[in-house]
Amino acid sequence: MTSATAGRTALICGTVGALLCLVAAPPVRAKAKKMLPGEEARLAFAPEVPPPITRRKPAIVRVTLDSSVKTTEINTGVTYTYWTFNGRVPGPFIRAREGDALEVHVTNSDQSGMPHNVDFHAVTGPGGGATVTTVTQGEERVAWFALLHPGLYVYHCAAPPVMDHIANGMYGLILVEPKRGLPKVDREFYVLQSEFYTKELSEGVTQLEFSHEHGVQEHPRFVVFNGQVGSLTGDGALKAKTGERVRIYFGNAGPNLISSFHVIGEIFDLVYREADLVSPPARSIQTTLVPAGGATVVEFDVEVPGTYTLVDHAIFRVEKGAVGYLQVEGEPRHDIYVSQDDPVGCPGCMVHP
Repeated sequence: MTSATAGRTALICGTVGALLCLVAAPPVRAKAKKMLPGEEARLAFAPEVPPPITRRKPAIVRVTLDSSVKTTEINTGVTYTYWTFNGRVPGPFIRAREGDALEVHVTNSDQSGMPHNVDFHAVTGPGGGATVTTVTQGEERVAWFALLHPGLYVYHCAAPPVMDHIANGMYGLILVEPKRGLPKVDREFYVLQSEFYTKELSEGVTQLEFSHEHGVQEHPRFVVFNGQVGSLTGDGALKAKTGERVRIYFGNAGPNLISSFHVIGEIFDLVYREADLVSPPARSIQTTLVPAGGATVVEFDVEVPGTYTLVDHAIFRVEKGAVGYLQVEGEPRHDIYVSQDDPVGCPGCMVHP
């Protein structure tokens, strides 16, 4: 081991604690393994969420985030070239626990030659990790970060120009569960709002191009949930049954707009404002503000069957794509919701389908 490597190992061990000496020489590594086990990160793609963590001791949680570009539909008949983590927008939902160490392997498959990295809002230290995870095509960087604070946090690429990397789709959420865990619920969902800024389409062209200028002007063409128009409609609608408790992990990648998150026909029983999982949650909230680069966690019981609409209540954004549905099955609850006449449909209406 060179003196530089030994110094770096000592720094890692001193910063994150002796439990992270898994990167040290073999005798130290063997001892460290007894202190802090390693496991693969619990990952899922929106709107899915990994299962709750059942262990009650910390671990080294390993995750690989690969940067690449992918062209796919952003709206019906219109495509866009996304910049992605692990080939999806948003990137994977990462689930860890307070006191864990995040071992992140950052790779780059982007054939354009662009550098990429990861800024974890859950990480304490310069750049949220961005300064030690920058990679170009074919490279890999590995870093270790102590997860000191519970909460739901955004992560995103922070390679320059940072706003372009975020605007093109490089973001996701990481949940750091409190040591005591979270209360059990029946359904958990991953919903992340973001904006896309594009140039005008020429006649006969179906491939949209990114517009940095429109981003500066804060004039998005699309404001969407989970990366594209209609991601939470049709076959993508969220599902639940009456009598169940629903928890939504909601993030706002921005890069510009504040979200006024609301579920039409429901009241949030609990709101962990700004994803604070330590303080007592707010109760009986109709709409909650989520800043760009922020998150929230909401819970509610579903008592009445039917379709509930997820919106940004800056309501014109519905026409830009910020709408999704939660479809609830079950028996009618006439003690809660009843009318003299049958419901009337709203053909073509995105708010009350």
